Amino acid sequence: DTMLHTINGFLCAAIGFSLVDMCNRHKRVSLSLSPVYMAIVAFCFSMTIGVLWEFFECTMDQFFLLDMQKDTVVNVISSVNLDPTGGNKITAIRGITDVIVVAGGKEIPLGLGGYLDIGLLDTMKDLFVNFIGAFVFSIIGYFYVKNRGRGRFARRFIPKVLPEEPVQADEEDSGPDHT
Repeated sequence: DTMLHTINGFLCAAIGFSLVDMCNRHKRVSLSLSPVYMAIVAFCFSMTIGVLWEFFECTMDQFFLLDMQKDTVVNVISSVNLDPTGGNKITAIRGITDVIVVAGGKEIPLGLGGYLDIGLLDTMKDLFVNFIGAFVFSIIGYFYVKNRGRGRFARRFIPKVLPEEPVQADEEDSGPDHT
């Protein structure tokens, strides 16, 4: 899962960069974007795709009771909701070894060795490795534009705009059929 999100961040940045680069180099579109701007757009495109994917995972978990956002067992939690005075003071619980869930009047010990974090840490890890992949490609893309394609590595991920071929009409299709 971690490698998948890292590669996704890298490839989505490549796609976003390619889209901007093709617009930047197209004859009909008069853009002249700086390499820094193109790298930022690629990075933001990738991060947006990553966030949308995490929204999808959360939606699937909530509506279909899946576990796409993997749970993590933690031994320390802190929250202002744990403040016994009802104030805004952060209160921590450390050394958690067991959690008991009360459902339908029955106590169910989870026996996990800690508190069950339901997906937040997995989501943050996924977005962080997406960030790393997007950042790495954005740097590569920046130098690709700065040196205009002299590097070998980035050229493999960035499509080129091919010159348009003139459209030739077939002899049979030279005009409307009047028969």
